[in-house]
Amino acid sequence: MSEQTVQIVDNRSNGIGTAGFVLALLTLFLGWIPFIGWVMWLLGLVFSAMGISKAKKVKTGMGLSVAGLVISLIGIVVVFVVAGALLTILGLAM
Repeated sequence: MSEQTVQIVDNRSNGIGTAGFVLALLTLFLGWIPFIGWVMWLLGLVFSAMGISKAKKVKTGMGLSVAGLVISLIGIVVVFVVAGALLTILGLAM
């Protein structure tokens, strides 16, 4: 008789944190598009924060979650600069 060994692989991942990172990264490149940039920034920020919370429970994926949060905070600067530029161009800024 032969013995069979079974290996159990732990595939816990942090998909929410990864999604937040990807959305935050896309915000840096597409943040100049008014509505799309703002929505992606908000989703990236929320998913990254949720990813950090999940990473504490799952004990994996903290790096991408934190990177997504930092990039989202940088992305908000891009979003505000674009919004300010649009308001200035349209003559609505004071």
